[in-house]
Amino acid sequence: ESYPHLLHVALARRFPHAVINVIVTAIGGETSVQGAGRFAADVLPHRPDVITIDYALNDRGDGLEAARRAWTAMIMQAQVAKIPVLLLTPTPDQAASLSDPTNSLVQHAAQVRALAAEHGVGLVDSFAVFRRRVERGTKLATLMSSGNHPNLAGHKLVAAELMKWFR
Repeated sequence: ESYPHLLHVALARRFPHAVINVIVTAIGGETSVQGAGRFAADVLPHRPDVITIDYALNDRGDGLEAARRAWTAMIMQAQVAKIPVLLLTPTPDQAASLSDPTNSLVQHAAQVRALAAEHGVGLVDSFAVFRRRVERGTKLATLMSSGNHPNLAGHKLVAAELMKWFR
């Protein structure tokens, strides 16, 4: 039910004659600081056609500045390797206010948007999609399997946003 799997299924449908692999190199609970430390050894050797970076939900513990440095390092390494990058804002946490600008999750989402603009890379604004759904009356809990993990419906939202980049 995770968005990487749903992305793979959707890409295979859209491009039925292509050989498509979606490789997840992230480790559950990992932050961007940890991911950046493994990026050159664990991501780039796969020679991907596109890289997605999605750490903001876990980055709250490391803080904005540490996350900015880590995301920037990964973006720059990918750009040197001439690999397109898609940055994902975080999916929500049911304990966080999705509209409070002082909330760290809102701040990390804003930082991811700023990094995408600053580095000229793609943006998949998962946070905004969830927030719009909630503002239109959807109960956040109906999109989540636990406190901060989306269920199938939530993962479908992220996969649909990702697919906008694959025309």
